[in-house]
Amino acid sequence: MRIVLPGFAERVKPLRKAKKVTQKQMAELLNCTEQHYQKIEYGNVNVPATTVIFLADYFGVSADYLLGRTEKEG
Repeated sequence: MRIVLPGFAERVKPLRKAKKVTQKQMAELLNCTEQHYQKIEYGNVNVPATTVIFLADYFGVSADYLLGRTEKEG
């Protein structure tokens, strides 16, 4: 079964841009290729829970916000 979280993809890109970080820099931060990171932003791949937690901490938002489970960032 393949479940992709489009809400996650929709939230990561604006957060990245607000921090003025490139996709390449994010890929380096996550230790993945730039192409893989692009797939994350396009909603074409799922990410492990540890990555969701890391990104939530990095962007200063809750994991629930990243996952689209709440509109409240904190």
